[in-house]
Amino acid sequence: MATSPENVLTTMMRTGSTVSPTDTFSGNITRCDTLTYDYDIATSVICGMCFLFGIVYCFFGYRCFKAVMFLTGFIFGSVIVFMLCNEERFYTTYLSVEASAGIAIGIGVLCGLVTMLINAVGLFMTGFTLGMFLSAALLIVLEAFYHPPTVWIPVGIIFGVGILFAVLTLQWQKSCTILATSVFGGAIMTVCVDYFVEHFIMVQYVWERFMAALSEPVCWYSWVILSIWPVLMVIGVVVQHRVTGRNFDHQEASRSRRHYSRTETREPSQEGDDVVENSRQQRDVVGMWT
Repeated sequence: MATSPENVLTTMMRTGSTVSPTDTFSGNITRCDTLTYDYDIATSVICGMCFLFGIVYCFFGYRCFKAVMFLTGFIFGSVIVFMLCNEERFYTTYLSVEASAGIAIGIGVLCGLVTMLINAVGLFMTGFTLGMFLSAALLIVLEAFYHPPTVWIPVGIIFGVGILFAVLTLQWQKSCTILATSVFGGAIMTVCVDYFVEHFIMVQYVWERFMAALSEPVCWYSWVILSIWPVLMVIGVVVQHRVTGRNFDHQEASRSRRHYSRTETREPSQEGDDVVENSRQQRDVVGMWT
């Protein structure tokens, strides 16, 4: 009994096997000629939520400045810690997925609070994240002409470009924040689309660029999915510059909140000073007539 291409693809997706676009099944059908719709419920729900976060990032990122600073620190910290927990051995055993997720969420919340409460840290992290995503685009283009022989080349590019844009974000805060949130939001939505179309195959290809690993060629529609990213980025930058972030400045908003807080703390003392001054005037008036 011949196995259908759909069953073969489904089995490979479930077992985590890699499939080349040139791999053939019965009837000379390749992976690029068929799609699988075997979705995991939990992953689908997470991707749906992340897609909504991507919309907020891309089109309202600068307007929701504090929330974006928290989410940037949370996502960056939790993802890095989760990857380290899965890769590194602690003591004599590997941590379970649940334990790794718990540690990652806890540290992610801590990082999010730091980036939200300290503007300089949040802006630096936002700029560094922007540099990481731009490094991914640079490495994808570089792969067409040159394959890095060692992983230290992508690592050097990532940290170099990340530090550069982190410093630029501290200097030009509004413009770089709008660019960073548009790039980040577009990337999140593109990743979610990639899952629902081809189960993260393009994401795996981009990750292999970071690791300087050899990759199988991807399908033509994988490049179509990747092209969604720059399109959303451009739309997000235009929308934030012209609409959502046009008459908003996070520095003025912070100064207004601090001024309002100081005003509230001074009002009781001012009222007390007024009472004392009125009592003095009354005593002076009584003294004049007695």
